[in-house]
Amino acid sequence: MDDVAIAGAGPAGAFAAAILARAGLRVRVFDRARFPRHKLCGDTLNPGALAVLRRHADVTALIEQSDPIHGMLLTGPGGVRVRGEYGGGVAGRSVTRQVLDQWLIDQAAAAGASVEQEVVIRDVAITGNRATGVVAGGRDGHALTHPARIVIAADGRRSAIAIGRGLSRQPQTPRRWAIGAYFTGVSGMTSLGEMHVRRGHYIGVAPTPGGLTNACLVVPHSPSRGRSGQAGAGELPLAQPLEALNHALQADPELSSRFANATAVGPAVMLGPMAVDASAAGEPGLLLAGDAAGFIDPMTGDGLRFALLGAELAAAVVTEVFAGSLSIDRAHLALADRRQRAFQNKWRFNRTMRSLVASPLSVSAAAAGATVLPSIFSRMIRYAGDCN
Repeated sequence: MDDVAIAGAGPAGAFAAAILARAGLRVRVFDRARFPRHKLCGDTLNPGALAVLRRHADVTALIEQSDPIHGMLLTGPGGVRVRGEYGGGVAGRSVTRQVLDQWLIDQAAAAGASVEQEVVIRDVAITGNRATGVVAGGRDGHALTHPARIVIAADGRRSAIAIGRGLSRQPQTPRRWAIGAYFTGVSGMTSLGEMHVRRGHYIGVAPTPGGLTNACLVVPHSPSRGRSGQAGAGELPLAQPLEALNHALQADPELSSRFANATAVGPAVMLGPMAVDASAAGEPGLLLAGDAAGFIDPMTGDGLRFALLGAELAAAVVTEVFAGSLSIDRAHLALADRRQRAFQNKWRFNRTMRSLVASPLSVSAAAAGATVLPSIFSRMIRYAGDCN
């Protein structure tokens, strides 16, 4: 029997596995994918996320495979442009998820965790009202149970465990979809990440190592963009993701000239709906981490920090359980309390930013405010990057 079974080897699962294995626990982490794999993401570790990693690992090898990000460029309607640098020698890193995820898995394996790839986790095993392992789909169609004293579900927005056990759900509103692709030939790129906020949608643009540019469009979903792919008034069709992304880039007054000679490298990737509401941080014997524990469309670029810090919190709770200072039946309650204290201000900030984008009136008001008091938005950029 393992001490800890972790469903999902993305950033949260692999990071928790590395921390716990270094603490001397027997850890086994499972993922349906074969790594390295591509994953739609902003490909940016903000300074706060990097600080979490540095608390537990030597990040030298990761830094060597990444480029510095020194702040953010924010634009809005009416020509609003706010450039905010982190300052004080502080920088984030531009790193693809292929590189980051593999580095984290390597950290977990080097620490002594067993990494099982191409294994689909369908549920948790329950004994006496407590999770006592994970249930995997076997290659012959028969379910296999892997026993463990405690389970961490870090299996993403569509977590089979969290959704299946009624701990999380995808809400009816807001429902947003993200479309992302890499491009060559984009002009005007700097060492800043970019967020271009428009009425009804936003576009994130970031430099990535090797001279590629990551462009990601986030749009609201509506029934008029159903299976037929027909768009309603003022909406973008989602049936052809790359066409929708190119349409938004070419129609944007800030980005059209910069992407005029750009070429997409590979197909666009689309995911959604993005939001996930979690009603709990787990149940006896089970803890949630990463997007399985809730995802709020963090347009501020804070998603990886949420995942990594959430994994750190879950790992700390597990360590206390095995040290005998915390009851396993109350571990999920302790995690919920710690997540609330750690994230509540950022959750509120991100929800405010999300609501702003959804309202044309709010976007206009924010654009006017940025014109008059750009320093406020510069401070917001530093706060989003956890530089305060």
